Amino acid sequence: MKFKALLASAILLAATASAAAQTPKYIFYYIGDGMGLAPVNAAETYNRQVLGNSEPLLMNTFPSVGWLTTYSASSPVTDSAAAGTALATGHKTNNGMLGVTRDSVSVGSVAQELFADGWGVGLATSVYPDDATPGAFYTHVPSRKMYYTIDCEMAACGYQFVGGAGLKGDMQDGQPTDVMERMAANGVQVLRGPEAIAGMSADRVLLLNPEGSKNWNIGYTIDSIAGVLSLPQMAEACLTQLERTSPDRFFMMVEGGNIDHALHANDGGAAVKEILNFNQALAVAVDFYRAHPDETLIIVTADHDTGGMSLLNNARTGLKYIDSQRISKEEFNDYCKSLLNSRMNYTWDDMKELLGGKLGLFTTVPVSEADEASLRSMFDSTFGMRNSADQETLYASFNAFAVEVFRIFNTAAGFGFTTTGHSANPVPVYAMGCGAERFAGFTDNTDIPARIRAIVAQ
Repeated sequence: MKFKALLASAILLAATASAAAQTPKYIFYYIGDGMGLAPVNAAETYNRQVLGNSEPLLMNTFPSVGWLTTYSASSPVTDSAAAGTALATGHKTNNGMLGVTRDSVSVGSVAQELFADGWGVGLATSVYPDDATPGAFYTHVPSRKMYYTIDCEMAACGYQFVGGAGLKGDMQDGQPTDVMERMAANGVQVLRGPEAIAGMSADRVLLLNPEGSKNWNIGYTIDSIAGVLSLPQMAEACLTQLERTSPDRFFMMVEGGNIDHALHANDGGAAVKEILNFNQALAVAVDFYRAHPDETLIIVTADHDTGGMSLLNNARTGLKYIDSQRISKEEFNDYCKSLLNSRMNYTWDDMKELLGGKLGLFTTVPVSEADEASLRSMFDSTFGMRNSADQETLYASFNAFAVEVFRIFNTAAGFGFTTTGHSANPVPVYAMGCGAERFAGFTDNTDIPARIRAIVAQ
């Protein structure tokens, strides 16, 4: 296995060297939202130590590796809108602003420029496609929360493929907007769910989760939700659509948005599984590269680091507990809130059984007497006295019992977090193929689109 891994790396290095002077016809831009080096390292360590894989994650086999600073025009700690704008357009802006400078001047993305030059363009994300990162590639708004305007610009952008969970701008004040009518007027075929992918037939496709699903993400990998889309499926669908409509030249952006959601929740196990899922989606691009090594460029990076994650010493033995986790913190929290809303008589013994089945606590994952006492006290306060202060994060509000449960699980698994927000830590960038060598070294996120433009223009 080690020989095969070394041989594969040698082949990739040789192919990249021969491609260095070429101008790419196919560009794949993968963005792991919130995916700083520590989450990548956690996933790599789990991949090697628990799954027993001798071959690294695909991004860790790429021959060109660098670092990016991510600060915005308004803060050393960026948000996704400012970071997405930097990665898409090469311009700094204030947190919360999308596709514009800090003075609200519209700036074009590399996707828009390539599309205007005849390239096909596809965007796929595991969160909503009118969110910050995908939006940065087609919209220009002073606020990332202007979802209706963002969706109108999505409808008008002309791109051949957009995929994600659901649209935030198709409802306003509880009432439907005309977003879907605008999609139809612009020739966009709207499809929902994985089974609908085979029905792609129009020049433009919008692929969304099935009706009734959460619209802010497609669902966490660790929750194994039946019938929803997955990021690898969307990457495959996006590539299929671009090969059909724009076989000569195309640009494809794929965002692992759920990585960020899991890290905001300080859910280490879910974050690791999302990065492995992102790795599977990246395999779509790598397989294409192997068939077109002299014509393809793949770039993998992150918009920022989320959670300030670290691996603790007990990760040496604790990472195996990820395999006992069968529910995300978000889904567990929703279940706890449903119990509170139902006002049913739910006992501590009932909860211990659930914690054993869903997280391995008290069964495969050891719980100290002190931690059990803390959990029991928090359970009585939350479900008995109905006295629970919520922890607010960017995408969810977690009750105190859920927070304590996952604190104990994270400690056992070997995960540490410093924040439920973003950090100013630099993020990695990996590249392979035509012009990949230009992405090595320590640089800024605004340099990535500048270097893509230079490579295409050579």
